[in-house]
Amino acid sequence: MTAPARDRRQVRLSRALGLPLTPKAEKYFERRPYPPGEHGRARRRNDSDYSVRLKEKQRLRAQYGIREAQMLKAYKEAKRLPGLTGENLVELLEMRLDALVLRSGFARTIAQARQFVVHRHIMVDGQRVDRPSFRVKEGQMIHVHQKSAQMDPFQVSALGAHRDVLPATPGYLKVDLEALQATLLRRPKREEVPVTCDVQLVVEHYSR
Repeated sequence: MTAPARDRRQVRLSRALGLPLTPKAEKYFERRPYPPGEHGRARRRNDSDYSVRLKEKQRLRAQYGIREAQMLKAYKEAKRLPGLTGENLVELLEMRLDALVLRSGFARTIAQARQFVVHRHIMVDGQRVDRPSFRVKEGQMIHVHQKSAQMDPFQVSALGAHRDVLPATPGYLKVDLEALQATLLRRPKREEVPVTCDVQLVVEHYSR
């Protein structure tokens, strides 16, 4: 998929889900926040309980850019852990390597973060990791490979160019952006994670 086609898809998905998924989508979303299609502005329907829960699950999944199988796997793991399943789910998703690359400001979007990981630009404690789903542990350092750090996208990141479109660095991360390094200090807490989601609806969707 070409970049313009991918951008258009993200804009349509953002409008369908009711939240901007990328900085570019946000610009379009501000102008046309209603669903896509010629009747999008006029739609006034009462969604069923099922559709409300499904949409909330889709919103969470889209913000992490993961497949349904990955989402379901994370949910099942979250259910086995002590505590609230919905909060566990978000916390587990947030410890994915691609999510932390984004939160650290190394990338502008989750798709770009995933691409950086797949192309082996990202290291964890000195070892290259090419799996976006890699679960980062507390105390581990995420950093850009020395050679990759000389590339334009990372030079731009090191200057803090993405901070205008990204949320503030969450408290569970210690980031040295100039050095392109970040450390996961502790497990994220749901209230700190910058995603828009009613996690209880997601749990209800999967436990129906």
